[in-house]
Amino acid sequence: MLLGVTRAAAPGDWALRLADDRAQLDRGGYGERVADVLRDRITEGTFPPGMRLSEEALREALGVSRNTLREAFRLLSHEGLLTHEFNRGVFVRELTAEDVRDLYAIRRILEGAAVRGVRSAPEGALERVREAVESAEEAAARGAWVEVGTANMRFHQAVAGLAGSRRVSETVRRLLAELRLVFLVMSAPQQFHEPYLRTNREIYELLAAGDAKAADKALAVYLDAAERQLLDAFERAPDVA
Repeated sequence: MLLGVTRAAAPGDWALRLADDRAQLDRGGYGERVADVLRDRITEGTFPPGMRLSEEALREALGVSRNTLREAFRLLSHEGLLTHEFNRGVFVRELTAEDVRDLYAIRRILEGAAVRGVRSAPEGALERVREAVESAEEAAARGAWVEVGTANMRFHQAVAGLAGSRRVSETVRRLLAELRLVFLVMSAPQQFHEPYLRTNREIYELLAAGDAKAADKALAVYLDAAERQLLDAFERAPDVA
């Protein structure tokens, strides 16, 4: 078990949430679209690390075929979000410290490049960064720290969007979904997320001012600190693989 993670969730809760997602799927569904839905639900914490995904319950909730769901499982397993265990089923993956190091190495490359190129960002991209910052601040004011974490993911997705590249945005989206598996098992979400609210605001204001160099430096400090905090949590937890 990772850092006190809860391996089960009330089926009624997530089944109702997924019922809302059926509108996103064409009749019968497609593996890629089902994978998109499940990826989003993993990212927001509906399915926590270590949770077994019931094939029958998911099929009923989403209204898709067995083959479609299994294709979605295959895609998400390839992305590192799910694992198959022989004779046990499909589980949301539990990450390791080495996974964290690798994810942050890639984030520095992609998000850093997007920040440095802010002057050529597409129309509306910087606005999406601002919206993510304000969403996190509003959630923090309500004490909704899991929502703060979700808004933080949107902030970094928006930062990647400054690059104006579909491939960069899709890659970062998958990286963040994978990294959220670690964020979700932090025992004190407020302690983890609260310091970064100010940093997110600082990075946005530097970007809005066109100071790409300072924003890049602030982002690098941010990522270094977050990586150290996560790795420290792994070292303190003897049951982490």
